[in-house]
Amino acid sequence: MKLNSKIPEGKLEEKWRNYQANSHLINPTNKKKLNVIVVGSGLAGAGAAATLAELGYDVQCFCYQDSARRAHSVAAQGGINAAKNYQHDGDSVWRMFYDTLKGGDFRSREANTYRLAELSAPLIDHFVQQGVPFAREYGGVLVNRSFGGVQVQRTFYARGQTGQQLLMAAYSQLYKMIRAKKVDMLPRHEMLDLVVINGKAKGIIVRDLTDGTIKRYAADAVVLATGGYSRVFRLSTLAIGCNGSAIWKAHKRGAYFAAPSFTQIHPTALPQSSDAQSKLTLMSESLRNDGRIWVPTKKDDARKANEIPEDERDYYLERRYPAFGNLAPRDIASRAAKERIDAGHGVGPLKNGVYLDFKNAIDRLGLDTIEDRYGNLFKMYRKITGINAYEKPMLISPAAHFSMGGLWVDYELMTTIPGLYAIGECNYSDHGANRLGANSLLQASIDGYFILPNTINNYLQTELAEERPNVDHPEFERVEDDVKEHIAKMMAINGSRTVDDFHRALGKVMWQECAMSRNRAGLEKAIIQIKNIKKEFWSEVKVTGSEAELNPELEKALRLADFIELAILMCVDALQREESAGAHFREEYQTKDGEALRNDADFMYVSAWEYNTGNFKLHKEELKFEYVEPTVRSYK
Repeated sequence: MKLNSKIPEGKLEEKWRNYQANSHLINPTNKKKLNVIVVGSGLAGAGAAATLAELGYDVQCFCYQDSARRAHSVAAQGGINAAKNYQHDGDSVWRMFYDTLKGGDFRSREANTYRLAELSAPLIDHFVQQGVPFAREYGGVLVNRSFGGVQVQRTFYARGQTGQQLLMAAYSQLYKMIRAKKVDMLPRHEMLDLVVINGKAKGIIVRDLTDGTIKRYAADAVVLATGGYSRVFRLSTLAIGCNGSAIWKAHKRGAYFAAPSFTQIHPTALPQSSDAQSKLTLMSESLRNDGRIWVPTKKDDARKANEIPEDERDYYLERRYPAFGNLAPRDIASRAAKERIDAGHGVGPLKNGVYLDFKNAIDRLGLDTIEDRYGNLFKMYRKITGINAYEKPMLISPAAHFSMGGLWVDYELMTTIPGLYAIGECNYSDHGANRLGANSLLQASIDGYFILPNTINNYLQTELAEERPNVDHPEFERVEDDVKEHIAKMMAINGSRTVDDFHRALGKVMWQECAMSRNRAGLEKAIIQIKNIKKEFWSEVKVTGSEAELNPELEKALRLADFIELAILMCVDALQREESAGAHFREEYQTKDGEALRNDADFMYVSAWEYNTGNFKLHKEELKFEYVEPTVRSYK
């Protein structure tokens, strides 16, 4: 299949306007005849479901949580970017576009990235009208702060609860449509497979998590808004339930998977404290606005932080990246922390962290100002650690976070399966090899509210003349039988090892060989190890309970089976990409001072993988930069 990105003609700043001017329209009466399934109810899913319902489509929205309000979008604390230039500090749509493109190490499409920046300003107005309580100056103007990888202030925020506030706004719009009976909301329903008929996405198979019932649902189009897959590392900043199963099942049905190895390591999480931990806690990147990161200059320094004098502290980000300092991009800040920890300068009980210190900011701005900006984050830190971070530095450490990779989509956000769309974090579209902070809430919201509702009609208008297959179609029966057989096989193993035991083993391999840095020998070894884990999983896993009841162990086992297969593809992708770019750092390809060494001559493309019965065939979407000249990504 030849990849067609469907980028519109015209100048960069005219492409989205030209696209909308030439797109097909569907009259209100016909919209009522069309049904759309939305899987996921976070910012992307809730925004899409509510907006499509407002437009007149019949919508069904699914989530595995007990409420759409529990979507993981609440965890994005620090803010949302927009090029409104309230600070008059030189910001613009073009500068935001360039910062994002550069932040992704020039491994994303110009047109998609520009559209992200272009639609950012109206999105803030959209959320203000929905009642989001963004922080404001005394005179009432919305206030901004900085995030990593930029030198302007463009991040709008609601203290340290931005994601929660945006999701509540999106949920209110979704719930309005549920009350109006324009959206059928189905919580505690997990998508287990995709139904493709005559080459088009026509429905899904789900499991009712309350009683185990397998159900069929048909539609004219399917939208996946299921978030990221960094739980493949097991220990991550993601919620325990976050998984990649929906997009992996779509991949196995024909949707190409793009750049799976581009996964982000966040520099500002709480360090791991034991092997028994099930997840890591994210501390917002916004803390790096006022906090200074440092380690002792002396190796294995046993002194308490406040006992170490100023001249024996290494503010290593300020030293290595003076132009950006503590606001260096996430991938760079994470690797710099790892380098200091590996060199013996780590701090904390396990010597696996670095300090994030607010003493200078409190002395300069006052305690009240810092408390006003970050109060809930400091409370959360104290609740978890027992430490008052106003008096002592926080302990932070890198952790698996965002997935830049995901299903390949074109400019319309359609996958390689006609009628199947992927929005938000589960697609690969805007971020390239590294996502800048505060662009996650932005992409999810823009995809759901602004882009998908203006692109899906181009496909749906072609379906008006087609008869929608109902759930009695033989293909629905066949896919449902596949799902039931898969579950029965898993339940019948009755081995001696728990799901968590296998996930722990997978996570250790992935963190060691396919996280902050990779090399050929490690990746080749990891692929063998993961294949062995897969073999042992299917012979030794023990899933208690039955499939015909509420069974969290079965849910975990089904998701882990997909993670294991995805992990192999992630390592294959990392092995194939013989360069360092953004979050993908191959140790063989670095400059003499340890920075990423990109290879534009051979790898200026998006890797899009076809499942090919697990043998993974590579397709390439060549990246063409007409408006920006890719340069060495430097933050010094």
